[in-house]
Amino acid sequence: MEAILDKFLRYISYDTMSDEASESQPSSAKQLVLLRQLCDELNAMGIKAELDKDGYVMGSIPANTGGDIPKLGFIAHVDTSPDASGCDIKPQIISSYAGGDIALNPEKALKVSEFPELKDYVGQTIITTDGTTLLGADDKAGVAEIMCAAEYIMNHPEFKHGEIKIGFTPDEEIGRGVVAFDVEKFGADFAYTMDGGAIGELEYENFNAASAKIHIAGRNIHPGYAKNKMINASLVAMELNAMLPVQMRPEFTEGYEGFIHLISFKGVVEEADFAYIIRDHDKARFEEKKQIVADCVEFINKKYGNVATAEIKDQYRNMREMVEPHFHVVENAVKAMEMAGIKPKIQPIRGGTDGANLSFMGLPCPNIFAGGHNFHGKLEFVPLESMEKSTEVILNIIGIYAK
Repeated sequence: MEAILDKFLRYISYDTMSDEASESQPSSAKQLVLLRQLCDELNAMGIKAELDKDGYVMGSIPANTGGDIPKLGFIAHVDTSPDASGCDIKPQIISSYAGGDIALNPEKALKVSEFPELKDYVGQTIITTDGTTLLGADDKAGVAEIMCAAEYIMNHPEFKHGEIKIGFTPDEEIGRGVVAFDVEKFGADFAYTMDGGAIGELEYENFNAASAKIHIAGRNIHPGYAKNKMINASLVAMELNAMLPVQMRPEFTEGYEGFIHLISFKGVVEEADFAYIIRDHDKARFEEKKQIVADCVEFINKKYGNVATAEIKDQYRNMREMVEPHFHVVENAVKAMEMAGIKPKIQPIRGGTDGANLSFMGLPCPNIFAGGHNFHGKLEFVPLESMEKSTEVILNIIGIYAK
């Protein structure tokens, strides 16, 4: 068997950044290069797999034991976040981490004072970036873990299991990961996304999510003659933003607290465009936050005369309501972690995963740790032992259901 480290390093060598501005499916053709490679690797293992026209790899391992065993799916995404470059990644491998700060390059370091969780991995092998790109553990750690589990199953016919489904998706990072995913074709009864963070994380709750795009149409008049005539779109936009509750900004929230987050701003006197993401686990509070944004837009229009237009769109919903009726998928994941000597950490996702949308598409799909930290940035890292444990958890889940 190929070591999980070798698989991971090979997968992160592919640049698979998704492109939010693209209308194609998948959003970037370069994702297909890795998707084809994964499909070929599965077939080489003896697992029947195909890459469909929408960029989804689906593979299936037949059951090797009898009984009424649910068909289990394991899913990871291949794309990396547009927040930082995923091209020409130069990973650094720190064996037997001795503790202390980790220099990524002369200007950048992982500091224990800023990331105290590093202390949890003393003595382990830590894979970091060189400080110029992201690492890609989100979610190529998950990809490698699933591939290692699949390879183990195929190399150990004595390992009893039901029918296993494997899925690799594009475009998760831009919220389009399963927009064309054929759940019926995939054929699983229940599934897990291997897309969580630190070891032990198990999530079956996520934010309700919406986006808000606001346009301000200003009126540009020569500043020497602007009195009672000019409407500065950028200043109006800043005024609207200042009306939103400061305590609802993400930098002041945690746990189950939602937020309204300004993610972009572009403006001149003539016009301004800015965008928010709106998040909350509680549906009622989620609707209240959307209404706050709408009310601020209405106030600006009354004050300045219909200069603002807003487009508020729901993106995904909290999967808890779809997972709880099948709570064995959570209980068995907890048991699988405990069997691996891991203390489960059940927590809400302060974000979303493909599993949220899949759950509402009829495939209950909690999220299990992939092992990484500091996703989407140049300070990303993953302990090798966490990836190894994640593979063990996958196999334990399969074994639990087979019994």
